[in-house]
Amino acid sequence: MDINGKSTLVTGGASGLGLATARRLIDLGASVVIADLPSSQGKEVAASLGERARFVPADVTDIGEVENAVAEASLGSPLRALVHTAGRGGSVRLVNKDGSRGDGDLFATIVRTNLLGTFNVSSVAAASMAGNELIAGERGVMVWTASIAAFEGQIGQAGYAASKAGVAGLTICAARDLATKNIRVCTIAPGLMDTPMLAGLRDDVRQSLTSGVPHPARLGEPDEYAKLACSIIDNGYLNGETLRLDGANRMAPR
Repeated sequence: MDINGKSTLVTGGASGLGLATARRLIDLGASVVIADLPSSQGKEVAASLGERARFVPADVTDIGEVENAVAEASLGSPLRALVHTAGRGGSVRLVNKDGSRGDGDLFATIVRTNLLGTFNVSSVAAASMAGNELIAGERGVMVWTASIAAFEGQIGQAGYAASKAGVAGLTICAARDLATKNIRVCTIAPGLMDTPMLAGLRDDVRQSLTSGVPHPARLGEPDEYAKLACSIIDNGYLNGETLRLDGANRMAPR
Protein backbone atom coordinates (compact mmCIF):
# COMPACT_ATOMS: atom_id res chain seq x y z
CA MET A 1 0.00 0.00 0.00
CA ASP A 2 1.26 3.43 -0.93
CA ILE A 3 0.95 5.30 2.35
CA ASN A 4 1.25 8.78 0.84
CA GLY A 5 -1.86 10.76 1.71
CA LYS A 6 -3.29 8.00 3.93
CA SER A 7 -4.37 8.09 7.58
CA THR A 8 -2.35 6.05 10.06
CA LEU A 9 -2.35 5.27 13.78
CA VAL A 10 0.81 4.66 15.82
CA THR A 11 0.41 3.45 19.38
CA GLY A 12 3.28 4.19 21.74
CA GLY A 13 4.17 6.93 19.29
CA ALA A 14 5.48 9.44 21.82
CA SER A 15 8.91 7.80 22.09
CA GLY A 16 11.22 5.04 20.90
CA LEU A 17 10.11 2.76 18.08
CA GLY A 18 6.72 4.44 17.77
CA LEU A 19 8.15 7.94 17.47
CA ALA A 20 10.65 6.83 14.82
CA THR A 21 7.80 5.23 12.88
CA ALA A 22 5.60 8.30 13.16
CA ARG A 23 8.43 10.44 11.80
CA ARG A 24 9.01 8.13 8.84
CA LEU A 25 5.29 7.92 8.04
CA ILE A 26 5.11 11.72 8.04
CA ASP A 27 8.14 11.82 5.72
CA LEU A 28 6.31 9.42 3.37
CA GLY A 29 3.32 11.75 3.19
CA ALA A 30 0.95 10.08 5.64
CA SER A 31 -1.05 11.70 8.40
CA VAL A 32 -0.43 10.18 11.83
CA VAL A 33 -2.41 9.95 15.01
CA ILE A 34 -0.11 9.23 17.93
CA ALA A 35 -1.80 7.30 20.72
CA ASP A 36 0.07 7.12 24.00
CA LEU A 37 -0.49 7.47 27.71
CA PRO A 38 -1.72 10.83 29.02
CA SER A 39 1.52 11.09 31.01
CA SER A 40 3.64 10.83 27.84
CA GLN A 41 5.12 13.65 25.77
CA GLY A 42 2.68 12.85 22.97
CA LYS A 43 1.23 16.35 22.67
CA GLU A 44 4.66 17.94 22.34
CA VAL A 45 5.85 15.23 19.96
CA ALA A 46 2.84 15.67 17.68
CA ALA A 47 3.38 19.43 17.61
CA SER A 48 7.02 18.92 16.62
CA LEU A 49 6.01 16.65 13.72
CA GLY A 50 3.82 19.28 12.06
CA GLU A 51 0.25 19.67 10.96
CA ARG A 52 -0.18 16.07 9.76
CA ALA A 53 0.38 14.69 13.28
CA ARG A 54 -2.12 14.64 16.14
CA PHE A 55 -1.98 13.21 19.64
CA VAL A 56 -4.74 11.25 21.35
CA PRO A 57 -4.20 10.08 24.94
CA ALA A 58 -5.00 6.39 25.17
CA ASP A 59 -4.21 3.39 27.35
CA VAL A 60 -4.37 0.30 25.12
CA THR A 61 -6.00 -1.70 27.92
CA ASP A 62 -8.96 0.71 27.95
CA ILE A 63 -11.25 -0.19 25.04
CA GLY A 64 -13.08 3.14 25.20
CA GLU A 65 -9.85 5.09 24.84
CA VAL A 66 -8.76 2.79 22.02
CA GLU A 67 -12.05 3.39 20.20
CA ASN A 68 -11.54 7.14 20.58
CA ALA A 69 -8.03 6.93 19.11
CA VAL A 70 -9.21 4.88 16.11
CA ALA A 71 -12.12 7.27 15.55
CA GLU A 72 -9.72 10.22 15.62
CA ALA A 73 -7.42 8.50 13.13
CA SER A 74 -10.41 7.93 10.82
CA LEU A 75 -11.57 11.55 10.74
CA GLY A 76 -11.51 13.03 7.27
CA SER A 77 -9.82 9.99 5.72
CA PRO A 78 -10.21 6.25 6.38
CA LEU A 79 -7.66 4.59 8.65
CA ARG A 80 -5.36 2.56 6.39
CA ALA A 81 -2.41 1.53 8.57
CA LEU A 82 -1.80 0.71 12.22
CA VAL A 83 1.65 0.38 13.75
CA HIS A 84 1.27 -0.91 17.28
CA THR A 85 4.36 -0.39 19.46
CA ALA A 86 2.76 0.31 22.85
CA GLY A 87 3.84 -2.12 25.54
CA ARG A 88 5.66 -2.54 28.82
CA GLY A 89 8.28 -4.65 30.54
CA GLY A 90 8.78 -5.85 34.11
CA SER A 91 10.75 -8.52 35.90
CA VAL A 92 8.74 -11.60 36.90
CA ARG A 93 9.88 -15.08 37.88
CA LEU A 94 7.77 -18.09 38.72
CA VAL A 95 9.76 -18.37 41.96
CA ASN A 96 11.85 -15.53 43.35
CA LYS A 97 15.46 -15.89 44.50
CA ASP A 98 14.31 -16.14 48.13
CA GLY A 99 11.96 -19.01 47.28
CA SER A 100 8.75 -16.99 47.42
CA ARG A 101 6.19 -17.33 44.65
CA GLY A 102 6.33 -15.04 41.66
CA ASP A 103 4.23 -11.90 41.36
CA GLY A 104 1.11 -13.09 39.54
CA ASP A 105 -0.44 -9.63 39.58
CA LEU A 106 2.53 -8.12 37.75
CA PHE A 107 2.53 -11.05 35.31
CA ALA A 108 -1.14 -10.37 34.54
CA THR A 109 -0.53 -6.64 34.14
CA ILE A 110 2.26 -7.20 31.61
CA VAL A 111 0.21 -9.73 29.64
CA ARG A 112 -2.80 -7.44 29.76
CA THR A 113 -0.83 -4.50 28.34
CA ASN A 114 1.21 -6.35 25.72
CA LEU A 115 -1.16 -9.08 24.54
CA LEU A 116 -4.66 -7.89 25.37
CA GLY A 117 -3.59 -4.40 24.34
CA THR A 118 -2.59 -5.74 20.92
CA PHE A 119 -5.95 -7.46 20.57
CA ASN A 120 -7.86 -4.36 21.68
CA VAL A 121 -6.16 -1.96 19.30
CA SER A 122 -6.21 -4.37 16.38
CA SER A 123 -9.83 -5.48 16.72
CA VAL A 124 -11.04 -1.88 16.82
CA ALA A 125 -8.74 -0.84 13.97
CA ALA A 126 -9.75 -3.85 11.87
CA ALA A 127 -13.44 -3.09 12.36
CA SER A 128 -12.77 0.41 11.04
CA MET A 129 -10.61 -0.78 8.13
CA ALA A 130 -13.14 -3.43 7.09
CA GLY A 131 -15.45 -0.69 5.79
CA ASN A 132 -12.77 0.93 3.63
CA GLU A 133 -12.86 0.86 -0.15
CA LEU A 134 -10.28 -1.42 -1.73
CA ILE A 135 -7.01 0.14 -2.85
CA ALA A 136 -4.81 -2.17 -4.91
CA GLY A 137 -6.67 -5.14 -3.44
CA GLU A 138 -6.46 -4.21 0.22
CA ARG A 139 -8.29 -2.19 2.82
CA GLY A 140 -5.64 -1.84 5.49
CA VAL A 141 -2.39 -3.05 7.05
CA MET A 142 -1.44 -3.69 10.67
CA VAL A 143 2.11 -3.99 12.02
CA TRP A 144 2.52 -5.31 15.55
CA THR A 145 5.51 -5.46 17.88
CA ALA A 146 6.70 -8.63 19.59
CA SER A 147 10.31 -9.23 20.71
CA ILE A 148 13.01 -11.82 20.32
CA ALA A 149 12.11 -12.59 23.94
CA ALA A 150 9.11 -14.35 22.42
CA PHE A 151 11.55 -17.05 21.28
CA GLU A 152 14.41 -16.84 23.81
CA GLY A 153 12.93 -15.45 26.98
CA GLN A 154 15.54 -14.79 29.63
CA ILE A 155 15.42 -15.44 33.36
CA GLY A 156 13.10 -12.89 34.95
CA GLN A 157 11.16 -12.28 31.72
CA ALA A 158 8.21 -14.59 32.40
CA GLY A 159 5.57 -11.93 31.83
CA TYR A 160 7.31 -10.14 28.98
CA ALA A 161 8.30 -13.30 27.09
CA ALA A 162 4.89 -14.91 27.49
CA SER A 163 3.07 -11.80 26.32
CA LYS A 164 5.32 -11.30 23.30
CA ALA A 165 5.09 -14.99 22.40
CA GLY A 166 1.34 -14.48 22.46
CA VAL A 167 1.64 -11.59 20.01
CA ALA A 168 3.79 -13.70 17.68
CA GLY A 169 1.35 -16.59 17.92
CA LEU A 170 -1.63 -14.35 17.24
CA THR A 171 -0.09 -12.98 14.04
CA ILE A 172 -0.87 -15.80 11.59
CA CYS A 173 -4.28 -16.31 13.20
CA ALA A 174 -5.14 -12.64 12.73
CA ALA A 175 -3.82 -12.58 9.17
CA ARG A 176 -6.02 -15.53 8.26
CA ASP A 177 -8.96 -14.13 10.19
CA LEU A 178 -8.74 -10.79 8.38
CA ALA A 179 -7.94 -12.16 4.92
CA THR A 180 -11.60 -12.01 3.92
CA LYS A 181 -11.55 -8.31 4.84
CA ASN A 182 -8.43 -7.71 2.71
CA ILE A 183 -6.43 -6.58 5.75
CA ARG A 184 -2.82 -7.71 6.22
CA VAL A 185 -1.11 -8.34 9.57
CA CYS A 186 2.63 -8.72 10.25
CA THR A 187 4.71 -8.52 13.41
CA ILE A 188 8.23 -7.24 14.00
CA ALA A 189 10.25 -8.96 16.74
CA PRO A 190 13.01 -6.48 17.64
CA GLY A 191 16.17 -7.42 19.45
CA LEU A 192 18.13 -4.98 21.59
CA MET A 193 17.05 -1.54 20.43
CA ASP A 194 18.38 1.87 21.44
CA THR A 195 15.14 3.07 23.00
CA PRO A 196 14.39 4.98 26.23
CA MET A 197 14.07 1.61 28.00
CA LEU A 198 17.84 1.08 27.57
CA ALA A 199 18.95 4.71 27.47
CA GLY A 200 19.54 4.89 31.22
CA LEU A 201 21.95 1.98 31.33
CA ARG A 202 25.66 2.54 31.99
CA ASP A 203 27.98 2.32 28.99
CA ASP A 204 29.56 -0.89 30.29
CA VAL A 205 26.14 -2.53 30.62
CA ARG A 206 25.19 -1.48 27.11
CA GLN A 207 28.49 -2.87 25.86
CA SER A 208 27.80 -6.15 27.62
CA LEU A 209 24.39 -6.38 25.98
CA THR A 210 25.70 -5.74 22.48
CA SER A 211 28.61 -8.18 22.84
CA GLY A 212 26.25 -11.04 21.99
CA VAL A 213 25.01 -9.46 18.76
CA PRO A 214 26.92 -11.07 15.85
CA HIS A 215 26.60 -8.30 13.25
CA PRO A 216 26.29 -5.42 13.50
CA ALA A 217 27.54 -5.58 17.10
CA ARG A 218 25.48 -2.68 18.41
CA LEU A 219 22.00 -1.77 19.57
CA GLY A 220 19.40 -1.49 16.85
CA GLU A 221 18.28 1.98 15.86
CA PRO A 222 14.60 2.93 16.19
CA ASP A 223 14.59 4.13 12.59
CA GLU A 224 15.60 0.62 11.49
CA TYR A 225 12.37 -0.60 13.04
CA ALA A 226 10.50 2.25 11.33
CA LYS A 227 11.99 1.36 7.94
CA LEU A 228 10.85 -2.24 8.31
CA ALA A 229 7.37 -1.22 9.46
CA CYS A 230 6.97 1.04 6.43
CA SER A 231 8.32 -1.69 4.12
CA ILE A 232 5.68 -4.09 5.46
CA ILE A 233 2.98 -1.52 4.76
CA ASP A 234 4.33 -1.00 1.24
CA ASN A 235 4.77 -4.68 0.30
CA GLY A 236 1.38 -6.16 -0.48
CA TYR A 237 2.53 -9.79 -0.36
CA LEU A 238 3.91 -9.67 3.18
CA ASN A 239 1.29 -11.16 5.45
CA GLY A 240 1.12 -13.37 8.53
CA GLU A 241 4.85 -13.13 9.25
CA THR A 242 6.82 -12.39 12.40
CA LEU A 243 10.10 -10.82 11.30
CA ARG A 244 13.13 -10.74 13.60
CA LEU A 245 15.11 -7.50 13.61
CA ASP A 246 18.08 -8.38 15.78
CA GLY A 247 21.45 -8.56 14.00
CA ALA A 248 21.30 -12.38 14.24
CA ASN A 249 21.19 -12.17 18.04
CA ARG A 250 19.98 -15.16 20.06
CA MET A 251 19.46 -14.30 23.71
CA ALA A 252 21.32 -16.26 26.39
CA PRO A 253 19.42 -17.51 29.48
CA ARG A 254 20.41 -14.41 31.47
